[in-house]
Amino acid sequence: MSLKKRVVGVACLLAVVVFFASFDAPRLTAQGCVVAHSVGEVGGPDSNGGYLAPGHWQLNLNYRHQYSFRHYVGSVEQVYREQGQSQVKNRINLQDVSLTYQITPRFSVIATIPFEFASRNYFIRQGALGNGSPKTDVIGAFAASGVGDISFMAQGWVWDPTRNPKHNIQVGFGVQTPTGRDNVATNLVEVPGTAPVTAIADYSIQPGIGVWAIPLTVSSFQAISSSLQAYFNASYLSTPAETNGILAFSLPGSAPPAPQNKYVSAADEYLMQLGVAYMVQKVPGLTITGGLRKEGVPAHDILGSNEGFRRPGYAVSLEPGAIYSFHGGHDLLIANIDPALYRNRIASVPDLQLGTHGDAAFADWVWLASFQHRF
Repeated sequence: MSLKKRVVGVACLLAVVVFFASFDAPRLTAQGCVVAHSVGEVGGPDSNGGYLAPGHWQLNLNYRHQYSFRHYVGSVEQVYREQGQSQVKNRINLQDVSLTYQITPRFSVIATIPFEFASRNYFIRQGALGNGSPKTDVIGAFAASGVGDISFMAQGWVWDPTRNPKHNIQVGFGVQTPTGRDNVATNLVEVPGTAPVTAIADYSIQPGIGVWAIPLTVSSFQAISSSLQAYFNASYLSTPAETNGILAFSLPGSAPPAPQNKYVSAADEYLMQLGVAYMVQKVPGLTITGGLRKEGVPAHDILGSNEGFRRPGYAVSLEPGAIYSFHGGHDLLIANIDPALYRNRIASVPDLQLGTHGDAAFADWVWLASFQHRF
């Protein structure tokens, strides 16, 4: 076996080990209520029109929808929230536009502009959360929309694509700018019978995270046969700042947050996808994909400290989908419907310090769609 193939094999094995080992690694896991700023991708070059040629451009229009309402503490669903109709309902619609320019066969640059339209609603009766909290009925009807955090990245294939059509690894590194608002506020009646107030929406539906960040990506694929390939994609967003300076939201009638939770944490985020893509020979242009998707927010960041209010946790989903290529591979339509298999709201650093364990709302499904055009 050649050295090149051994390296690819080891990389794929490590990807699988990291994916499944992270289920029990507290420093690597999490997703919260619900922070979701990534659409992701499926397949490799063979199922996505092949390698992009030097001097060419690729335009991607991506869409993500999810509706989060099931509350978890750890991996245990808090069914009393639905039974008492006190659950928080987050509805997120995320679109992003990305433009890639292939400089050489190996190296490219990409810019991404996200747009978000989200809402957060709840009606919590007095004492519904236990221990007499909240002390009065509370209404929440928040909406937040706008441009998110724009990012710029450089990407490079480990091996020359002209000599490696069946396997390769691409690595990306860049910067994410705090262009999206992190303080969108809504004018609403929070307590029935009182005057309207202006309140900042929960951080989980804000278009931006409010700090500079470092996006990192890895994409790899291995052809198994002429019509089947395996893929692994991962992205990690590192946020060196401790908080974004926005006061954490607390329900009226509830105790004020502890000093560790006073401000919203600038939390890292991650996404991993592992699967296979099968090109249907009898239907030209059609590829069927299937795999697993794991995404979340860790309790511990790679850089910087970990205090501030965050809802760390993660969700694991099945990821079946389809890719349809037309116009000679210049255009692609991609669709995925991801049902959740496992959800876990892990303890944050302030939770561990205070001896508490907050909850988070998760979705049953994630809906994803993309259009790709090359020119």
